Amino acid sequence: MTRTDDHKTDDTGPSGYAAARLHLLSEGARSGPPRRTALAGLTDDWLTGLFTAAAPTAKGISLVAVGGYGRGELSPRSDLDLLLLHDGSDPAAVAALADRLWYPVWDLGISLDHSVRTSAEARKTAGEDLKVQLGLLDARHLAGDLGLTAGLRTAILADWRNQAPRRLPELQELCAERAERHGELRFLLEPDLKEARGGLRDATALRAVAASWLADAPREGLDDARRRLLDARDALHLVTGRATDRLALQEQDQVAAELGLLDADTLLRQVYEAARVISYAGDVTWREVNRVLRARAVRPRLRAMLGGKPVAERTPLAEGVVEQDGEAVLARTARPERDPVLPLRAAAAAAQAALPLSPHAVRRMAATARPLPTPWPAEAREQLITLLGSGRPTVDVWEALEAEGLISRLLPDWERVRCRPQRNAVHLWTVDRHLIETAVRASALTRRVSRPDLLLVAALLHDIGKGWPGDHSVAGEIIAKDVAARLGFDRADVGVLATLVRHHLLLVETATRRDLDDPATVRAVADAVGSESTLELLHALTEADALATGPAAWSTWRGSLVTDLVRRVLAVLAGDHPGTEPEPAAPTAEQERLAIEAHRTGGPVLALRAQAEPGPPEEPAETGEPLGVELVIAVPDQPGVLPALAGVLALHRLTVRTGGLRTLRLPDDVDDDGSVLLLDWRVAAEYGSLPQSSRLRADLVRALDGSLDITSRLAERDAAYPRRRGRAAPPPRVTVAPAASRHATVIEVRAQDAPGLLFRIGTALEKAAVRVRSMHASTLGANAVDAFYVTSGTGAPLPPEDATATARVLEEALRA
Repeated sequence: MTRTDDHKTDDTGPSGYAAARLHLLSEGARSGPPRRTALAGLTDDWLTGLFTAAAPTAKGISLVAVGGYGRGELSPRSDLDLLLLHDGSDPAAVAALADRLWYPVWDLGISLDHSVRTSAEARKTAGEDLKVQLGLLDARHLAGDLGLTAGLRTAILADWRNQAPRRLPELQELCAERAERHGELRFLLEPDLKEARGGLRDATALRAVAASWLADAPREGLDDARRRLLDARDALHLVTGRATDRLALQEQDQVAAELGLLDADTLLRQVYEAARVISYAGDVTWREVNRVLRARAVRPRLRAMLGGKPVAERTPLAEGVVEQDGEAVLARTARPERDPVLPLRAAAAAAQAALPLSPHAVRRMAATARPLPTPWPAEAREQLITLLGSGRPTVDVWEALEAEGLISRLLPDWERVRCRPQRNAVHLWTVDRHLIETAVRASALTRRVSRPDLLLVAALLHDIGKGWPGDHSVAGEIIAKDVAARLGFDRADVGVLATLVRHHLLLVETATRRDLDDPATVRAVADAVGSESTLELLHALTEADALATGPAAWSTWRGSLVTDLVRRVLAVLAGDHPGTEPEPAAPTAEQERLAIEAHRTGGPVLALRAQAEPGPPEEPAETGEPLGVELVIAVPDQPGVLPALAGVLALHRLTVRTGGLRTLRLPDDVDDDGSVLLLDWRVAAEYGSLPQSSRLRADLVRALDGSLDITSRLAERDAAYPRRRGRAAPPPRVTVAPAASRHATVIEVRAQDAPGLLFRIGTALEKAAVRVRSMHASTLGANAVDAFYVTSGTGAPLPPEDATATARVLEEALRA
């Protein structure tokens, strides 16, 4: 251990060491690692002098620094972790030497963690006590018999590597128990720098894992994170004069000043940043440890054969993304440098499958992926919405992207809220984590709103203004407009998102602080919100925000007050804006041509138009650019068209992004009594290339005449792939929209998008003996929001009891 000559002392007595130590510590905590190195070197010299004076010709005995002192991490009030190692030949001499070493340390009031053991005793104790073994992994020779120390180090490391399959799970459990007791360092207002998750103990555990040679932690930023936590602890010791690791509120300003930082918030943000790096490294490392241990537990031949058939090692998740060894990784054909949407697509696929995103994949995408154009293409926006709507798995995937700086590249405004503390006891999280937690909560409420995409993006942005001075709602409105436009939302949606961010506290503050019986109160909220659909979104956002804040922010009482206010405001808005059924657009010339051709041939006619490849990043994409390719189909009006077409698309792995169905009357000069079903759908391939239109038409013909058993084919395909855990999506919701149409009953379906969803809906409606007059289907992220205008066999709207029964049967079919 080296040290600076400024602190060198030839006096081995307590007074000389104490004076030199005091002089060194008076320099303060800003000197960081050099000061810790100097303090360890000063202590080494003093203890070596004590040892040499007491046993100048000692053989078979040595003094060893272990634990934090062995690593040279001596904070001002750190314990001295020492081992007096001997060969057992002269116990009396060893005991006398121990007294001459320990008492001077105690005389100075320095805490001492000491032991006297032979090498065999040290190895035995390490085998029984994991904490002892961890301390010995950092053993460093101070004085005496160097060969004895080297022999112990070699033996301890060998034991650790040999016992790693047994000891590492024990270490992981120890880390988990400690995290349960002390919480997450990066979210605590008074964190324990050592014991909390992401603290110094976890950093030491990662060193131990690396020493086992079984796995290694991501090293980027890890040393710097450890240094920042040690610097903070040094300053804390100097400010308090105590050996404490808890960064109490009343001491944070002084600690920040000791470190030369602006204020306590700057200090906490640095600490949180360091803890985030260590926590993420721990997650990745323990996942790798468990993967290696599982692989060792099963022989390769048995791994390759389960149930007598080969196991697919790489299962497709999305274009360019596959599952391998329990992680979402890049496919061999993936080219991040040519595919700027790949990071979001990979993240969304991983979160939807409840899989961790491979750190190697994230690192590669961060290094090579091109920036997205502005505004974003539709696919990028959809993938972000899918990621945000994936529930709890979103958190881990988001953190993986953050670890490599991808989030700040995608959303530059995120940098101001990243790791920003919230000095409010009601808040459990930092600002950035609160935003993600709100999105997680909002994902469970997507069945309540007609625009789940706007709800999820508003959840992500509602507190984005907290990184700026002034009222965060006012600042957030401005930022939300800019971000929403950059994401590619159209002008109307940008306005809605800005309103949601500006007024995200309006409902709860009004409901709990104002007189709801005053018409002026309700009218003021109605004027601020502006529309029923925005009110619906604001209601869900209010609940998600409160639930993500903490237990004290939401209750049954608060929820009932907000619901009452929403009901009153809805009545005002409904009176101002009575609903009307939209008139269908006139068919285009091509649609009429297809309809006439379908009537003439008596079979389906389709047109599949591929969208042009997007231009280079310097060529902005059109705002609201459609996702996928357009599929227009005309079919003579007959039963079973909807499930037949939806089933064929599912067989060909085509996802329906938007879908429209309507009945088109033929011109009188063609057939004065004929009608054709016209379907105009936007579809996209799950992965791979689009099928040929001729194959789609051939399969549709077979599905309509009954020779293609779609149900069996889909079941066979699903059975061919291993079952994936996936995320627990909110249950589907099917409702009857009141007074939405004079000519038909409107059944609304909100569900998790999945292969074959429209096929199951169409099949259930066919079994219910209702006729689909028209439909409007859309997929927003991973959420399907569909409306079906249905009639009875006579062409009339369904009686209320029949409509309710149909909705109930459809919901039960989707839940099954």
